[in-house]
Amino acid sequence: MFKILEAEQLSANVYKQVILAPRVAKSCEPGQFIIVRVDETAERIPLTICDYDREAGTITIVFQPIGVSTYKLVNLKAGDSILDFVGPLGRPSDLVTDDFEEVKKKKIVFIAGGVGTAPVYPQAKWLHEHGIDCDIIVGARTKDLLIFEKEMSAVGNLHLCTDDGSYGFKGVGTAMLEKLVSEGREFNHCVAIGPMIMMKFACLTTKKLGIPTVVSMNPIMVDGTGMCGGCRVMVGDEVKYACVDGPEFDGHKIDFDQAMKRAAMYKTEEGRRLLKYQEGETHHGGCGLCGGDK
Repeated sequence: MFKILEAEQLSANVYKQVILAPRVAKSCEPGQFIIVRVDETAERIPLTICDYDREAGTITIVFQPIGVSTYKLVNLKAGDSILDFVGPLGRPSDLVTDDFEEVKKKKIVFIAGGVGTAPVYPQAKWLHEHGIDCDIIVGARTKDLLIFEKEMSAVGNLHLCTDDGSYGFKGVGTAMLEKLVSEGREFNHCVAIGPMIMMKFACLTTKKLGIPTVVSMNPIMVDGTGMCGGCRVMVGDEVKYACVDGPEFDGHKIDFDQAMKRAAMYKTEEGRRLLKYQEGETHHGGCGLCGGDK
């Protein structure tokens, strides 16, 4: 069992929990994810790590309830416990694993949308702790849906956007990026994390601007091990699985329209059967980078 030390509602439908999981905290890196199972009847929920404290042995998760299992998670309070908390899984961000001297040369901008703000934070924080400057664009439909303003402003040059203009720049994150570039700002590396449609348009914009872009395909993950076929994605002409090969990929190589269509099909039993039939042996990637905190 894994104890919840803190539980907080960040916005209308976004929640944060701090979990005591020393072994995960000891070895995780920005970009990786964990799998939560609230109780024996709950589904496995893959969630990107929002923050970690190696000394305290804690992991912070941020999530939006969608189904029964995530609503069960919402109802847990500080002092309650989670049955399973497995990780770290997936591959760390390239910003962490690439040659440090090369990373220092990058002019980095993050574009975060909605709950995608959570996995952006540990990457920006890691850069800040290593003396690397970055710009962070955080967007939401309205002011009340913005999260992590204080935390983000402490680790980068923060640019807030709202669709309705209720706070910060009026417009979407890509419009803010184009504004910064038009004002003379130069970027040669972008990380865009958020809903699939947001990442699609972020990549269309950065491709036009000539900025290499990384995206997180966490939104399409289901079981987190490569066994279910839910996160199969074409990256260029290669078959990849977000949970074992990612979750981060070159955004300019992903066919987002195909990925979104496939994700919609996967929601029904008939759709899953059809995908398995069509994709054959490439439907799933086999057991992935399993880990745990036991």
